[in-house]
Amino acid sequence: MNFLDQIGVLILTYDEAPNIGRTLGALRAFPEIVVLDSGSADATPSIVEGFANARLVARPFDEHAKQWSWGLTQCGLTRPWALALDADYLLPAELVDEISRLAPSDQISAYRANFRYCINGRPLSGALYPPVMVLFRRDRARYVQEGHTQRLVVNGVIAELKKRIDHDDRKPLCRWLQSQQRYARLEALHLLDMQRGNMRLTDRLRLTGWAAPILMFLYALIWKRCILDGWPGWFYVLQRTLAETMIALEIVDRRLQRQGAGLGAASGATRASPTDKPREG
Repeated sequence: MNFLDQIGVLILTYDEAPNIGRTLGALRAFPEIVVLDSGSADATPSIVEGFANARLVARPFDEHAKQWSWGLTQCGLTRPWALALDADYLLPAELVDEISRLAPSDQISAYRANFRYCINGRPLSGALYPPVMVLFRRDRARYVQEGHTQRLVVNGVIAELKKRIDHDDRKPLCRWLQSQQRYARLEALHLLDMQRGNMRLTDRLRLTGWAAPILMFLYALIWKRCILDGWPGWFYVLQRTLAETMIALEIVDRRLQRQGAGLGAASGATRASPTDKPREG
């Protein structure tokens, strides 16, 4: 039995014309693909129309978790398993073959995939992109919002896929910068609202407002060996350092605003103090 027949693919898009054709082209063996679009103004819809196994559904974007949850429950997916992909996730033929041969036991609820990060098609020696649960039973999974993005919560055992997904975003740099500004704001708010006891080391470093950008630069360049990748590696290092710098700026800005508000309140209280009443003549 071909396991692909048990899977409905869900892809989120917004102006993904530089990516979606390559992504869908690698998914021709999957019988059902739903592209949930947030109102693309580029060629994304017409590109999707060119694939017989894909259909496009539109919904205005509000937040990542709600968008993914709506896609899983309201887009007409009927198969018990879902393969949830970003529009810049490219599945190599070896990974499609691995998925087609899966025979999960009832205890397995999801499969997690590792990534190979690419810059304009060139794979990097290393990257910071974490493993992601991309394949899961729809009736045992739900999305929750966490910071600027979503997190998938699954009930049951999580297995690992052996082959990796290529992350290869070809959108222009200006799109990345626009998105990163919004992500940085949401991530800063999330960090500032977190309970300190629940924080990971990376969260604590980000909250310092200065350590994360410096450490990210060194970590990506040296430890992840991007120094060996020429201009693509340098591009990635600068991207990740800038992303952390923008989060740090948002955190520092909010602390300054709170300090300013506190000074204003203290100044107002001082002016209203009984000891400052004019003397009676």
